[in-house]
Amino acid sequence: MPIKTYYSLIKPGVTYGNLLTVIAGFLLASHDHINLVLFLAVTLGMGLVIGSACAFNNYFDQDIDRIMSRTKKRAIVAGSVSGRNALIFASIIGVIGFALLAIFANLLTVIVALIGFVDYIVFYGILSKRLSIHGTLVGSISGAMPILAGYVAVTNSVDMGAILLFLILFFWQMPEFYSISIYRRKEYAAAKIPVMSVVKGVQSTKVQILIYMLAFTVVTLGLGLFGYTGYIYLLVMTLLCLRWVWIALQGFTTKDDNKWAKSVFKFSLIVLVVFSILISIDAWIP
Repeated sequence: MPIKTYYSLIKPGVTYGNLLTVIAGFLLASHDHINLVLFLAVTLGMGLVIGSACAFNNYFDQDIDRIMSRTKKRAIVAGSVSGRNALIFASIIGVIGFALLAIFANLLTVIVALIGFVDYIVFYGILSKRLSIHGTLVGSISGAMPILAGYVAVTNSVDMGAILLFLILFFWQMPEFYSISIYRRKEYAAAKIPVMSVVKGVQSTKVQILIYMLAFTVVTLGLGLFGYTGYIYLLVMTLLCLRWVWIALQGFTTKDDNKWAKSVFKFSLIVLVVFSILISIDAWIP
């Protein structure tokens, strides 16, 4: 079986996106005193844990993946890897990942990673995503754990900085996913996934997007106002948040909901990347 096939099970885009936040959280907590061994162990360990969760999700989402156009070519659905082998692969890399965190990091990091792992596979993937309109909220908990894990691997404590980082990633995911749910709402409806845009409609989803963007703005700027970052972070993130909110407001007058939703999603990625870079280099900028 080609390595590329198993590699696809970890959902590289999802894994690397989350790993970016792990690194950012670690570097923010480290300031300019980076423990290289710990950094490498946490990065690799969390990468394997996240990849394992994604591989398990691939297995449990087979029925949904067969219906949605963006997922119907995934390895298990396409038959290029068996469900049994996918579970074995997911288990092996998961065990290695947690072992690295347990050996090189601390118990708190392991607990944070485990909460995110279980939440993504069970409470989001198997349960809430299929049963409740609030599945996105449940899934956002797991999506906010990687940055928290990176941070507490250094601090070994949950302080105000840790709470703010968790909330930043939690709130960021809501507009990001809700925008996807708008331009892919027909696919979600066909798969019988009760996302906001399908159950409550596009207009209600736009309101939710704006609310969560405003919440994101408050906690993002709070990181600077509480002294965890410098002035450049505060300036750049203020401008980015204002731009993102402006895009959200345009949704109430747009004539093309799908095009607008895609612009919200694309800008959300810019926001995440810039945010992660800024907190990663904060020790070296004003």
